[in-house]
Amino acid sequence: MEMRRLGKSGLEVSAIGLGCMGMNHHRGPAPDRVEMIGLARAAVERGVTFFDTAEVYGPFTNEELVGEALQPFRKGVVIATKFGYDLGPGGSGGLNSRPQRIRQAAEDSLKRLRVDAIDLFYQHRVDPDVPIEDVAGAVKDLIAEGKVKHFGLSEPGPETIRRAHAVQPVAAVQSEYSLWWRLPEADVVPTCEELGIGFVPYSPLGRGFLTGKIDETTPFGSNDNRTTLPRFTAEARRANRPVVDLLARIGDQKRATPAQIALAWLLAQRPWIVPIPGTTKLDRLEENIAAASVKLTPDDLRSIDAAASEITVAGDRYPQEEAERTRR
Repeated sequence: MEMRRLGKSGLEVSAIGLGCMGMNHHRGPAPDRVEMIGLARAAVERGVTFFDTAEVYGPFTNEELVGEALQPFRKGVVIATKFGYDLGPGGSGGLNSRPQRIRQAAEDSLKRLRVDAIDLFYQHRVDPDVPIEDVAGAVKDLIAEGKVKHFGLSEPGPETIRRAHAVQPVAAVQSEYSLWWRLPEADVVPTCEELGIGFVPYSPLGRGFLTGKIDETTPFGSNDNRTTLPRFTAEARRANRPVVDLLARIGDQKRATPAQIALAWLLAQRPWIVPIPGTTKLDRLEENIAAASVKLTPDDLRSIDAAASEITVAGDRYPQEEAERTRR
């Protein structure tokens, strides 16, 4: 597996990471825990060194699963987790990035992950009630104490990135980014490039849609969060099929699947971009890992961009209220 450095931070990870959220959260019936531990360990054995979780996934149970799965490999992997919600006894469940809450989240995550230090600690969402300078300062203190190694932000806007980075260098920014959600290209990716910050696309396969395995007839379980997303109505899925068809056409030329082309396209954008596709299946894990070996030429990228520019993606990625909470 190719290794990549997340910006100027010195944090080196596999070119393809593993998003662990779906191992017990948001995607229909919870998978078997023992099988998911085995899947995470299979990822390590196949060269994956970058694993993404969060305290809110579950809540808490995803961190516990990841901690158990990766404990035997601790020295060879990088675990990213996230803070920023008011969880635990008496918590509202809403946003809370007050410094005392950040410290408590870190202490609790250390225990669940079974680690001495958190490799990469993201603010999960920007909290409008807490100045980002206070957030960065709290993480800076945790870094000084050896409890956190690197600071990250999830779904920030460019001004938030700059203000946070001035207090504590940001190692990585995580945002949704794929061939059907390219808004970060406008200002977030350029900001990361300017400041030397790594970029970690989540949902790089469009929550599964870009694999080509989902169409307008695909059923979702009652607790699958895609049922709430405008982009996953039956009408939107039907309208968005041309994006998958484009990936399939390029894939036929490269002897690759649509998912592999979608991931290879992301890898080709910048050498410090590291996507974190999630899966609960070994064959999909292996398919995603193999995307790191698919090379797209400048002509391929121009062809993809030209074709993509002719496609209008239907449906917002989040309901309006949730969308307004992102990119602050």
